[in-house]
Amino acid sequence: MKKLLVAFTLLISVSVVAQKNTEMEKVNFESKGVKLVGDVFYPANYDQGKKYPAIIVTGAWTTVKEQMPMLYAKKLAEKGFITMVFDFRGWGESEGNNRYLEDPIRKTEDIVAAAEYLKTRSDVASKEVGGLGVCASSGYMIKAYTENAFNSVAIVAPWLHNEAIATPVYGGEESVKNLIALGDKAQKEFEAKGELQVITAASTTDKNSLMYQAPYYTEKDRGLIPEFDNKFNIASWRPWLTFDAIQYADQLPGKVLFVESESIALPQGSKAFKAIAGDKVESVNLPGVTQFDFYDKPEPVEKSVNSVAAFMTKELK
Repeated sequence: MKKLLVAFTLLISVSVVAQKNTEMEKVNFESKGVKLVGDVFYPANYDQGKKYPAIIVTGAWTTVKEQMPMLYAKKLAEKGFITMVFDFRGWGESEGNNRYLEDPIRKTEDIVAAAEYLKTRSDVASKEVGGLGVCASSGYMIKAYTENAFNSVAIVAPWLHNEAIATPVYGGEESVKNLIALGDKAQKEFEAKGELQVITAASTTDKNSLMYQAPYYTEKDRGLIPEFDNKFNIASWRPWLTFDAIQYADQLPGKVLFVESESIALPQGSKAFKAIAGDKVESVNLPGVTQFDFYDKPEPVEKSVNSVAAFMTKELK
């Protein structure tokens, strides 16, 4: 009898492990020769013999896959998609020497590599792969879309800027000039000595942090999780401040979904983009929802996920 109980307990344990393995899988792929680490999530009743539509989810600046990208990825998997999150080069679990660098071009390259990996999988319908960008990675997703990495793209709480929009946000022309000079100096230090010039990304006490007293990032029950690097490479300033996401508005190969509100951090960027893109953009407005609430608050997330799932179901076919 005792042996039977032990065997039964073991069988239950094995079944639980098998179930977990069908819900999520740790994966590796390369971008520009650097190994990146991702997590793939499966829909309920996943059948490895079938091909599923798939969505890659990326998050706000300085974040890792376990933050808002994973929340959205899990919920979209519940809607019937295979979903994937990953850490960019130099962030989280991924490799890369010049770490904690918020470089839109480099991150776009990683998104394209992630899409290429996903399309090689036997359980993914290679012509039904979409991208979802939250906040800063909205622009990166859109750039990847113009490079034909995706069949459709959606963005949530869009942060879309060009130099004209970014300059007043970061203190004006003189301030931006100084930040870029700081960044260039840090990049030269790295190239000459391999040394990083890094500051804290978010803090409630360090006034020199990138995001001083910012919600979400500084809250342990929200974004301040153990996996969060919470670092910002000063060399990021030039690529970040000179990035132009607005230029891609007239290059869209198809429609893009914006899930947004008038209360997001950079509504002027969204307006500028839509003024050029016209009917290529479908917009869902969630009145009063703030930037950070789009990241993890249950009601805005649920509404955003429903909108993205409906859009992808329509556009990926």
